Amino acid sequence: MTILLSTLNARYSHASLGLRYLQANMGDLREATQLHEFVIGAKTTDIVEKLLAHKAGTGTTIVGFGVYIWNIEETTKVVAMLKRVAPDMVIVLGGPEVSYESAEQQIVQLADYLVTGWGDVTLPQLCRQILNGPKPLMKVHVGVQPPMADIVLPYGLYSDHDIAHRTLYVEASRGCPFKCEFCLSALDKTAWPFALDSFLAEMESLYARGARLFKFVDRTFNLNVKTSLKILQFFLDKLAANPDDPVFAHFELVPDHLPDALKESIAQFPPGALQFEIGIQSFNPEVQALVSRKQNNEKAAENIRWLIQQSQAHLHVDLIAGLPGEDVASFARGFDRLVALQPHEIQFGILKRLRGTPIIRHTEPYGLIFDPHPPYTILATSLIDFPTMQRLQRFSRYWDLVANSGRFAHTLPILLGDTPFASFMAFSDWLYGKTDATHRIALDRLAGLVGQWLHLQGMAENAVNAVLSTDYAGKPAKQADMPQLMAKPDAAAAPKRQARHLVHT
Repeated sequence: MTILLSTLNARYSHASLGLRYLQANMGDLREATQLHEFVIGAKTTDIVEKLLAHKAGTGTTIVGFGVYIWNIEETTKVVAMLKRVAPDMVIVLGGPEVSYESAEQQIVQLADYLVTGWGDVTLPQLCRQILNGPKPLMKVHVGVQPPMADIVLPYGLYSDHDIAHRTLYVEASRGCPFKCEFCLSALDKTAWPFALDSFLAEMESLYARGARLFKFVDRTFNLNVKTSLKILQFFLDKLAANPDDPVFAHFELVPDHLPDALKESIAQFPPGALQFEIGIQSFNPEVQALVSRKQNNEKAAENIRWLIQQSQAHLHVDLIAGLPGEDVASFARGFDRLVALQPHEIQFGILKRLRGTPIIRHTEPYGLIFDPHPPYTILATSLIDFPTMQRLQRFSRYWDLVANSGRFAHTLPILLGDTPFASFMAFSDWLYGKTDATHRIALDRLAGLVGQWLHLQGMAENAVNAVLSTDYAGKPAKQADMPQLMAKPDAAAAPKRQARHLVHT
C-alpha cells in the first residue's frame, strides 16, 4: 500500500505546513505515507507521471490532495487525468476550497472521497477503512477536531533542504475569535492554542537545525499577550546569543491590541528581525459593523504610528476594496489615512468570495457580483460598478509595482502628493492607457513612464531625473534588508486575512 499526500504550492519556496501535519498524524500509516509537493504552473502530465511513479505495484494507492483557492483549477486537471490513466488509484480531497459548497464542484465529483475541515484525525481513519475495510459508504467525511494536545506537531518533517531554501510556516495556535465575514476564520468558535512549552521546544529544534526564517500563520498572535511575550523572548534570546547570526520572524497582529508590555518587547528587536502583517481592511465603522468586524480605528492607527516611530519592525498593512457598503470615496479616505501613517507596505486587496464565508449574505442587499471562477474576485457592487472595479484592480497591481516594490522610495511621496488615492488613481489610469498592461512591465520602462507622468504634472525634467536616479541606481529601499517572506501565491489568490486556511483546518 502507498499513501501519497500532495498539493500544488503557489511557489516552490512555500513548504506546505498542512501536508506535514497530516503526515505527522498518520500513526501506524506514517511509514507508508509520502509527501509530493508541486508548484502551480507545472505541466499536468509531469505531475501525473511523477505521482504514478510511486504507485503501489499490486496494492492500493491513495492520493490525497490539499485544495486551495489558488490551485483548484490545476488540481482538478491533475485529478481528472489520474482517474483516466489510473482509475484504481483512490483520490481523497481536503482543504478549504473543497470543504464548503462541495457538491457543485467538478473536482469533488471526480474524486472518491472528501474530508472537510480538520483532517488530522479523520484522514488516517479514512485511509485505514479504505485499506483494511469495510470500505466507507459515504463520500464526504466531516473532519473531527481533536484536542490540541493530541495533535502531533509536524516540524520535524521539514527537511534540511526545506530549512535551507524554503519558508517555514509555523503556528502556535489555530482558529480565531473574531467573526469578520470575508474570512474563513469567521467560522471558528475561538482560537485554540498549542501547549506553549511543546511548541517552543519544536522551534528550538528547528533553530538548532539551522532555521532562521519563521512565518507564523496564527490569526491572533497578540491576542494572549503572555504567550506573545514568551514567543518574542524566544527570538530575542537567539538574537542576543548570536548577534551576527540574525533570525527573522513574521506575525499577524490584531491592530488595536498592543499593550505596553508587548511594545517593550517589540522595541528590543533590531532592524530586519521582525515583520508584522496588520489587517485594517476598512476604516469605515459602518462597513466594519456590516461585516462583523470589531476594530477600534483610533487605537489601531495609534498602534501603527507607534510601531513605525518607536520600533524597527517592518509593517505590511492590508486594506480590502469592494466590501459591501463601501464606495470609492470611503475607501479612498481609508487609503489616505493609512498612507499618512507611513507603513512600509500597503497591501491593496480586492474582495474575494471564499467558499463558506458569511459575506455571501450581503449579495442581494449590496449587489455583490463575484467572478464565478477562482479566485472569485468581486466584479461589482451596488456602490462600485464593473468599470470602476477594474480601475481599482489596476490600481492594486500598479501599487505593488511602484510602491510595495520599494524601487521608488524617493519618488513615491512626490507621486502621491497631498491626495494619495486620487493622485495614484490618476497615474494608474494614465499608465494603463499608455501600456494596456498590468504585468510584464520592465523596470526600466516603468521608471521611464513614472518620469513621463511627473513631467506631465509640471515637474521640471532635471528634478524628475534627479529623483528617479536616486531610486533607480539603488536596490529596493524598503525591502532590501528584509527576507522575502511576503511573496503572494498570486496577486489575487490568497487575500491576506481572507484565505489562510490550511489542509487540516
